[in-house]
Amino acid sequence: MERIAIFPGSFDPMTTGHLALIRRATALFDKIIVAVGINSDKKNFQPLEERLANIRRAVADMPQVEAETYSCLTTDFCRQHNARFILRGVRDNADYDYERKIVDINRLLAPDIETVLMVADPEHAVVSSSMVRELAAFGKDVSQWLA
Repeated sequence: MERIAIFPGSFDPMTTGHLALIRRATALFDKIIVAVGINSDKKNFQPLEERLANIRRAVADMPQVEAETYSCLTTDFCRQHNARFILRGVRDNADYDYERKIVDINRLLAPDIETVLMVADPEHAVVSSSMVRELAAFGKDVSQWLA
């Protein structure tokens, strides 16, 4: 059976940390779907189509990686794609505490779907989409952190 992982998030914007995690995860999964969540209540830094285009460009050298949008529960999206894994990255204890709650809920909803938490590389541990958005809002050059 093909090992398919869903990597969900807003990816607003996709950072070098996201990309590094995807590259490492390609050794674990046959297929990874970067699932860009649609949240109409959230004010976005980049329009959805731009985020998708940036992700597809960043992963173009990885044929087993795709990018799609979704607006349902992550576990439902997994079922739609026969994915048995959810891939998530953690940078620190705060990320872990947040992700642990999501893992527990997802396990209640879909006990057959396993979440794999990968720890960020040290050089990417300080990089977050929200940090990049805030620096950009103050006119700072954030290109070094964009995937």
